[in-house]
Amino acid sequence: MIGIITFVLASLVLGTLLGIFNLKNYYGEEDRYGNKPVKASSIIKLISVVLLSFVIALVNPISVERIDTGYVGIKVDNVGDSKGNSKIEYTRGWVFYNSWLSRIYEFPIHQQHIDYEENIVITKGGFQATIKPSFNYSINPGNVDNMFQNLRVGVKEMEQGWLKNAIISSVNDVANLFTVDSIFNHRAEFEAAIISECNKRVSKWFTVSQLRTNIVPPPAITKAIEEKTKAVQEAQAAYQRKLVAEAEAQEKMAIARGDSAKAVITAAGQAQSNKLLQQSLTSELVQKMWIEKWNGALPTYQLGNGTGVMLNLPK
Repeated sequence: MIGIITFVLASLVLGTLLGIFNLKNYYGEEDRYGNKPVKASSIIKLISVVLLSFVIALVNPISVERIDTGYVGIKVDNVGDSKGNSKIEYTRGWVFYNSWLSRIYEFPIHQQHIDYEENIVITKGGFQATIKPSFNYSINPGNVDNMFQNLRVGVKEMEQGWLKNAIISSVNDVANLFTVDSIFNHRAEFEAAIISECNKRVSKWFTVSQLRTNIVPPPAITKAIEEKTKAVQEAQAAYQRKLVAEAEAQEKMAIARGDSAKAVITAAGQAQSNKLLQQSLTSELVQKMWIEKWNGALPTYQLGNGTGVMLNLPK
């Protein structure tokens, strides 16, 4: 679009200066036959204006860009001041600029997601582990000019350069404070510590969130962690079995104590009953009870005269 506009403008300016829009300039004086010959010089001027306008459109330094919503744009002068610093100003909407003198950079201020390739980190104790960090970040819109003044790169170069170094070095420094098994037993605390460390380093220009290290230990450490986890689980299971056995034993003891107490109470009651019964028995009461139980039949046998003993033997 800018090229077309430049071509039209250049043609109008050059054509006006050279008079190619005046048709009288294309014809000479009439000959004796009344014909007006076409001037070759005018045709050459017309062709020259068209070619020159086309060349100007090709090399035209005027450009236009649109800064989209959710982005911050800055226009940077290609020539620095006396101290070598380029002039930087914020832009928005449609921006016309001279590409020979300035450049336009766009920086997103909404959440961006990044996945980095695998890297090796050293944990506490000297063990190596593999990480493949992924995270979200956002640029602080008020400091875009300062960020560019220091980094002098666009978004993609910044992501794979300065920001990547800050993230990886933060992961390394925090990993040096955790043992391998501690990292995997307390991964949430480990990654939260990394986010905190990252934001300390980049908070002037960025905010980092939702970081995942996707850390993978070496095979030997993985096996050791699995064996340790298995041992811990077995120890916990044994401890639970011990608690169950102790509870069952206590239950049995309680039941036994209850049965013993019941037996003692029953025996004491029976003894007391017998004692009272013995105290209440007299010869007259015994004779009365015997008479009450007698069915009126005489005994079949007697043991001699005067013994008073009768036996009711079965027939």
